[in-house]
Amino acid sequence: MNNRRINRRTFLKYSLSAVGSIGILLGISGVYGIFGERYWIQSQTVRLAYRRYPVAFAGVRIVQFSDTHIGKYYSMKRLDRVVALVQQHEPDIICFTGDLFDSEYGVVSDDVIPVLSRLQAGMGKFAVLGNHDMRLDPDRVKDVLERSGFTVLVNANRTIERGNGRIRVVGIDEMFHGKPDLPLALRGTKKDEFVLLLAHEPDFADTSLVHPIDLQLSGHSHGGQIRVPFYGSLFTPDLGQKYSMGLYAFENSEFHVYTNRGIGTTLFPIRFNCRPEITVFVLETKLL
Repeated sequence: MNNRRINRRTFLKYSLSAVGSIGILLGISGVYGIFGERYWIQSQTVRLAYRRYPVAFAGVRIVQFSDTHIGKYYSMKRLDRVVALVQQHEPDIICFTGDLFDSEYGVVSDDVIPVLSRLQAGMGKFAVLGNHDMRLDPDRVKDVLERSGFTVLVNANRTIERGNGRIRVVGIDEMFHGKPDLPLALRGTKKDEFVLLLAHEPDFADTSLVHPIDLQLSGHSHGGQIRVPFYGSLFTPDLGQKYSMGLYAFENSEFHVYTNRGIGTTLFPIRFNCRPEITVFVLETKLL
C-alpha cells in the first residue's frame, strides 16, 4: 500500500515537473518569436539559369522583399533597417510583392515615402499590391508606392533593356479583391523574351505555368510564420498553401515560382522557425 502511494506521489511529482518544463520552453519560445526572430532578417541568394535569359543581363542582381505589414507591429524604424539591408545587396532591380501596410493594425501613410525613396536600383523598382493593401485603399497604396519611385504593375508589364538584351517585368492584379488578367498583363511580350512575373499570391503559379513566364516572385504566405520542427507550418493562408515557402520547380518546364517569407507579421506578432527574408536572385543564361 505504501509503495503504491509513493509511486503515485512520484508520478505526480514528475508530471508536474514535465508540465512546468514545457511551460518554460513555450514561454522562452514565445519571447524569442516575438522579440527576437521576427526582427532577425535573413538574406537568401538564389541562382537559376534559363535559355531565354539574355547574356547581356549576366551579373544583374534582382532583390525581392515582401509583406512589410507596416502598422502597430512593424514600425518605420524597422522599415528603415529593411531598406538599408536591401541596399547592401547593391540591387539592379528591386521587386516588392505586396502588403505594404497591415489592414488590421495599420493605416496608409505618406510617412513611408522618404524611407522607400532611399531604395535605389539602376534598372528600376517594381511592385504589385497585396490583399491587405487592397482591403485598405488600393489607390492610396499605389500612390504611395509610385511617389516612392516604384512602378506599380496592375495587369501590365515593362521592358528593361541592357546592351542588346531585354527582359519583361510583369505584374498581375491581386487575386482576392482585384481582377487578375494574365493575357492582358503579357500583352506585347515576345516568345523569345525572358519574363519575370510579380504575383502577390504564390498559388497563382498554377495559372502562370501554362503561359510564357520564366520566373514568378510571390509573397503572401509568410512561409507559415510559425513552423514547428518536423511538422511544418501551423497555418498558411488561402492561395498561399501549395507554394508556401522557397523555390518550386515544375516537371518538363523551366518555370519556377519563389515564395518569399516576407518581412512583417499578421494576426500574431510572432515568427518561429521562419525568419523574415530578403531574396537576391542571380540569373544566368542556360547553354543549349
